[in-house]
Amino acid sequence: MALILGIAGMAVGYGIFGKIGGEYVDLEVIFSMNKNFLQKAVRSLAGIDEMRSKILWCGAGGAALGLIFGLFPGRRR
Repeated sequence: MALILGIAGMAVGYGIFGKIGGEYVDLEVIFSMNKNFLQKAVRSLAGIDEMRSKILWCGAGGAALGLIFGLFPGRRR
């Protein structure tokens, strides 16, 4: 349950925070790890790092909800 809601949370986070200039940023750009200093600087100025953290926080929130719902299956109605 936590995995499913974690993935759903990331999808919702991407839908909300994945746009720059009205267009969605490619997932490869968001989740790739560049070791080049110049690429890191460009990503930081473009807001990619902040976007990534917001998307990951949405996924973590979804996973936490899934964990809570998974631990207490009898209380759902």
